[in-house]
Amino acid sequence: MYDVAIIGAGITGCSLAYELGKYNVKAVVIEKENDVSVGTTKANSAIIHGGYDPIPGSAMAKYNVEGNKYIHELCAKLDVPFKEIGALIVAFEEEEKVKLEELQERGKINGVPSMEMWDQKKLRQEEPNISDDAIQALYSPNVGIVSPWELAIALGEVAAQNGVEFKLDTEVTDIKKENDTYKIETNEGTVEAKFICNAAGVFADKVNEYVNKKSFTIEPNKGEYYLLDKSQGTLVNHVIFQCPNQYGKGVLVSPTVHGNLIVGPDSQPSAGEDVSTSTQGLSFVRNTALKSIPNINFRESIRNFAGVRARTKEDDFFIFEDKENKGFINISGMASPGLSSAPAIAIDVLKMMENSGLELNAKDSIIDTRKINRFKKLDEDKRAELVKQNPLYGKIICRCETITEGEIVDAIHRPIPATSIDAVKRRCNAGMGRCQGGFCGPRVQEIISRELNIPLADVPQDRKGMNIITGETKEGGTK
Repeated sequence: MYDVAIIGAGITGCSLAYELGKYNVKAVVIEKENDVSVGTTKANSAIIHGGYDPIPGSAMAKYNVEGNKYIHELCAKLDVPFKEIGALIVAFEEEEKVKLEELQERGKINGVPSMEMWDQKKLRQEEPNISDDAIQALYSPNVGIVSPWELAIALGEVAAQNGVEFKLDTEVTDIKKENDTYKIETNEGTVEAKFICNAAGVFADKVNEYVNKKSFTIEPNKGEYYLLDKSQGTLVNHVIFQCPNQYGKGVLVSPTVHGNLIVGPDSQPSAGEDVSTSTQGLSFVRNTALKSIPNINFRESIRNFAGVRARTKEDDFFIFEDKENKGFINISGMASPGLSSAPAIAIDVLKMMENSGLELNAKDSIIDTRKINRFKKLDEDKRAELVKQNPLYGKIICRCETITEGEIVDAIHRPIPATSIDAVKRRCNAGMGRCQGGFCGPRVQEIISRELNIPLADVPQDRKGMNIITGETKEGGTK
């Protein structure tokens, strides 16, 4: 019997697990995939938003501003790549200046600090590659860029070290309530818990309806992206947004924490977890982005991808305890700024559970920091010392990103182990470079096979069933 079961191991579920790990609570995270951060968390703009965009008084406004501040602290403690580079919301027409003024006022109401209006001259000084058609911009200095999957993994790993259990490859198929206990049926058996936190992303409405009346509907919405090589990573110094419209925050152009350039997304209705890309969607992204930064070289694109937003009609987060089923808490509608808001939401959800009867007694001691060896970032003396301690750090496996075998082995044996090629990629960046794993992928596969003592054919690219090896090319040999 668990005190709390969290359904979903994206940024929301991992944030909640991290906070629960601080208390003498028996908690479990149930995730249908073979790793944390496999869904929307790994496929988004990677922006920690400032909080000027949400409607004042909304849940999004409250948690965006609180989460922005908390993530600064978390990334420092947990050794997660993060840079506060600020954002520019750019106007190209005179009438858009009015919208910028509205956003600035909204930001003030929401508690966003130090926003400024930049004229054309200031804008060109700070962003030399901005379009000649840009006439004004609203500057929000508290906007940051982060590695979202690394943040979720860090939160999950620390939670695991503090006693939170993770059940991966475990899909919820039904939930029944008996007295004060929830019986969660899964493909791996029954899990019993006193409290359920539904953080199932695009499936949150379906999980809710296992137990409760239909109270909200998730309308999946897909966004497509370009990821460009590091040769394009210095084109802009800030996150560049266009003045928002009825389709949302619009197509952005931004550096990434790893030195690339990300461009996107568009906005289109989606079916469930459909993350396919299309010529139409990518053309829209490309043409729209060129309005902001005309000299983006899209020939330097190294990857296209898509992510799915868990939107609702009301365009706000739905965070509440069900009135008829005490202890069942929905954390849903986690579209943008969901990444920015999740850590702050987790703190309030703990308060909700405490008010509903969960005893929260702080542990005498917890693990609350994390340090990752990043060979590429070390000076020569520290590299030599690390290689002396572990010779595997002297073997470069991923040449694009300078990732060593030691880092890959460490990733495989972390508190939440990496069991796929992309799981290693999310933890230490192997395969994240220009060739996208074309050279290092097979070697990473071999290392996983060796370290986990499993057949090479059982190592997937990412999710379970995404096999790379399906059989021998000449079964039975030659005569």
